[in-house]
Amino acid sequence: MALRLLPRKAAWQGWRRPDDLKVPLHSTDVEDANRRFLLFGVLPLWVVPAVADWWMHRRTSIERTSGTKESVVHAVMMTEAGVPVVMGLVARVNPLVLSVMGGAALAHGATALYDVTLATGRREIRPVEQHIHSFLEVLPLTALAFTACLHADQVRSMFRGGAGSQDWRLVPKERPLSAGYLAALAGTVAGGVVLPYAEELRRCARARTARAGAEP
Repeated sequence: MALRLLPRKAAWQGWRRPDDLKVPLHSTDVEDANRRFLLFGVLPLWVVPAVADWWMHRRTSIERTSGTKESVVHAVMMTEAGVPVVMGLVARVNPLVLSVMGGAALAHGATALYDVTLATGRREIRPVEQHIHSFLEVLPLTALAFTACLHADQVRSMFRGGAGSQDWRLVPKERPLSAGYLAALAGTVAGGVVLPYAEELRRCARARTARAGAEP
């Protein structure tokens, strides 16, 4: 099955639709409650354990221990988590998107295991950091589970091979999320994930350069 993108004109027309997705804030409907928890709970709160993990790396002087190699692994994990999140936010959830989400969740778990293996013996991994890791590892699976429940028809289609004409295409949502929500979430992720881990990688790279310069 070939993966195809819709023509740019069709994609642009999809983004121009004015009927942005509105999530009822007071509805007790199960679907509305699940969508609220996913959009306003799981995704924004992902930043909290991410910042806490960054702080634990800083406290244990990652730049003088496992260094750049571990910090690069952290960047890889952020990418593994970020790509499916962006797809789920801006594209219609179909078998292609669900497959990417599932594959990314598995890859993230494997990379997290490698990350701990890499750090063990090189720097102190405190019990509280291990507990933080448990949140970071389960959140991708939580997001995938809620997305799958909200799109059970697409899950069924995926397991049947996705024979529909748009099952393996990236297409814009019929009812896009509001620009305000996307901007707020992007700002939260940039301030709480991208900047701290970019600072960590820069600190590790500078420390490695300093060590190389001090060697005879």
